[in-house]
Amino acid sequence: MVISRIPRVGIGGPVGSGKSLLIERMVPILYDRGYVTGIISNDVISKEDADRIRHTLSTNLNIIPKDLVVGLATGGCPHTAVREDPSMNLAVIEEMEQSHPELDIIIIESGGDNITTTFSPVLADYFIYVIDVAGGDKYPRKGGLGIQSCDLLVINKIDLAPHVDANLETMSKDSLRMRDQRPFLMSDCRHNTGVDSIVDHIISDILFDQAPKAHTQ
Repeated sequence: MVISRIPRVGIGGPVGSGKSLLIERMVPILYDRGYVTGIISNDVISKEDADRIRHTLSTNLNIIPKDLVVGLATGGCPHTAVREDPSMNLAVIEEMEQSHPELDIIIIESGGDNITTTFSPVLADYFIYVIDVAGGDKYPRKGGLGIQSCDLLVINKIDLAPHVDANLETMSKDSLRMRDQRPFLMSDCRHNTGVDSIVDHIISDILFDQAPKAHTQ
């Protein structure tokens, strides 16, 4: 598959699963490997997640320009803006692409929603769905569009497993069964555990191991 546009990664998952923190952890790794990242964060009425991500990556770490972190208050059900009518996101992407031709990848975060979240193929080329161990080890076997259809399932907050009596081996077996052997990873974003492996998947699965634009010019 050849993607002529800047590759786009959609990140969805329930409220509190760790989507924003995952982005805050992934982008510095991508940056260290030479990739320039743009970020769009969708929420219903707030731009709080985008403000936090911008403060972390642009103000504190100074690794991407502030205008490459955009918050969208969708005013409706979060998945509407990434699935049924992605026009708001597409308009921001077009502006990003024109203003920053050096971009290698765009990450689109969906506002917290339930297990039905998916991304329109018009908007995202690759879909990561994030759940967390605090939801219980039954979560993967509940299925749902997000868990079953995503390109990569991330089971986050594995450090909480002993505290919520969650069996990670059960979650692994159920993930393989529900996803027909397609990939999943476990992570603890708070302590940066497993994030490198998630970035490896992005680079191999959607960037096809291509060198960053800055390295090819």
